[in-house]
Amino acid sequence: MPGDNATFEPVREWSKYPPVEETIRSDSSLGWLKRISPVVLTHRWRIFWSVIAAVIAMVAQILVPRVVGLAIDRALITRTSSLWLFVAILLVLGVARAAATFGYRYGLYGMAFKVEYQLRTLLFQHLGKLSFSFFDRVQSGQIISRANSDIRSVQMFMAFAPIMAVQFFSFVVAIGLMAAISVPLTAITMVALPGVFAIGQRLRKIMFPLSWVIQSRQAEIATVVDESVNGVRVVKAFAAERHQIESLAIGAQRLRWANLVQHWTRASHTPFIENLPRIALATVLLIGGLQTIDGSLTVGDLVSFNLYILLLQAPFRFIGMLLILGQRAKASAERIYEILDEPPAVDDRHDAVDLFPLGGSISFSDVSFAYGTEAVGGSQGNEKAPLVLNNFNLDVLPGETIAIVGRTGSGKSTIARLLMRFYELQGGSISLDGHDIRSVTQTSLRSAISLVPDEPFLFSTSVHENISYGKPGASREEVEAAARAAQAHEFIVGLGDGYDTVVGERGYDLSGGQRQRISLARLFLSDPSVIILDDSTSAIDVEIEERIHRSLKELLRERTTIVIAHRLSTIALADRVVLVDDGQIIADGTHQQLLDTEARYVETLAASLGEDDSW
Repeated sequence: MPGDNATFEPVREWSKYPPVEETIRSDSSLGWLKRISPVVLTHRWRIFWSVIAAVIAMVAQILVPRVVGLAIDRALITRTSSLWLFVAILLVLGVARAAATFGYRYGLYGMAFKVEYQLRTLLFQHLGKLSFSFFDRVQSGQIISRANSDIRSVQMFMAFAPIMAVQFFSFVVAIGLMAAISVPLTAITMVALPGVFAIGQRLRKIMFPLSWVIQSRQAEIATVVDESVNGVRVVKAFAAERHQIESLAIGAQRLRWANLVQHWTRASHTPFIENLPRIALATVLLIGGLQTIDGSLTVGDLVSFNLYILLLQAPFRFIGMLLILGQRAKASAERIYEILDEPPAVDDRHDAVDLFPLGGSISFSDVSFAYGTEAVGGSQGNEKAPLVLNNFNLDVLPGETIAIVGRTGSGKSTIARLLMRFYELQGGSISLDGHDIRSVTQTSLRSAISLVPDEPFLFSTSVHENISYGKPGASREEVEAAARAAQAHEFIVGLGDGYDTVVGERGYDLSGGQRQRISLARLFLSDPSVIILDDSTSAIDVEIEERIHRSLKELLRERTTIVIAHRLSTIALADRVVLVDDGQIIADGTHQQLLDTEARYVETLAASLGEDDSW
């Protein structure tokens, strides 16, 4: 068997998004169907009418063997006198079955695609609620795989499940009609059922972990592809194409083995399920033929009975399909609900209120924070993670501009992330105008604050749409005014389609400085109450930076601003400089005061700015 290398262990309770062998659940309950039913039942009427159509198609199909049998018996008696009636009946049944089949397939596939759309929307909406800590620890491929292939597996099952239910009903009806013809022959046919059930149970137990592993392997490949595409410049710069190809090959090989195991399992089980009725058919032909010869069974009844056995092959095939699709859908649904069950580490309180227009005072009071300490799916985070901020205290007056300076890893950018409430505090509080940021809605908080990061992200849309991202519906005049203030207008009009130019993925068609200027244009357009500049001009040349700073000084006037500073020109924007080290403020004052009195400030500037800078 090609699965000797595949081992499947049950999931550990604390485990969430770990290596795939530890994510397989052995639970055989149908809880996943109960969970997904609210989404499915929003289409209850479509399902109802589709099932009605499927029943009509089934009835039309299941009557055919009986009509054929009666036609044969009648023909043997009356020769051809009544055959046209039976031909007409068969034609009507055929047309009815064709129309009903179209109806239920159209309805059920439409329902399944709507469920797929709803699940994908629910997943994406929930991802939008999750905090940065979730995305820090979960690979992008795991998310992409759940949003694509896992949801598609559920969609396929939803399309076939009602049909399978009708097929089961047709199986029961067919058995009843067969019993009406001959109970002994029906009993012979039913002998195969225990074997089918036993094989089905074994197949179900094997297919679920295999399906989980396959979906996880696909997620691993999606992660490698995503990293290779997004990091293509690094890959090529280090001539590391072979390394990435090998990484993908390893993932593809693991997926190939998992698929081989699954298909070997399917190939070794489903033929028995599908062919057991054929064994019954051979037996029925022998015994039924003898009964026909001795006159206890008519020729028409024998033909009808054997046609019913042939019809039973479809439900038997559907049993195998149901087991495979069902276990695959179950694994996929549980993987989807792993994300949907993920509680946001940062969430609005039930009594959270919208933040009114800000005066701009900011207060950090005994703030402590460490990355990776958030609970994961009901388990505890890493309580031993080192503190990035340790009893941090800072007060910023309304309209004041402060520069935060410190060595790498001192906690400068963390201050900005916590003020935006991207992460939850482990201790202390942060207030805006006296309001604890945990008491206000995240939407109103982030609408009042504008963050310009050092690595701006541009979407694969036009320049106009990228600039207006923070103010949807902004006019072209407003966008151009913001671009002029950010010294971006000149290079934008030089692009092929000007403001309508579509930038490449992440804006890589533009230089780093151009991307930063577009990001700054967003700031000028959004007109926030509080501004955070995180080394936002690091890739811009000195001459253009000076012009931008002149525009910034006008914008920063009467606005509270926090500048994460790595360049002396940025520090010059500030009214006050705060020196941070090991998560605490070690010096506070104007740039000149700290130069005169604080040796560690001078050392920090020397390390970050270089000895040749005139400061």
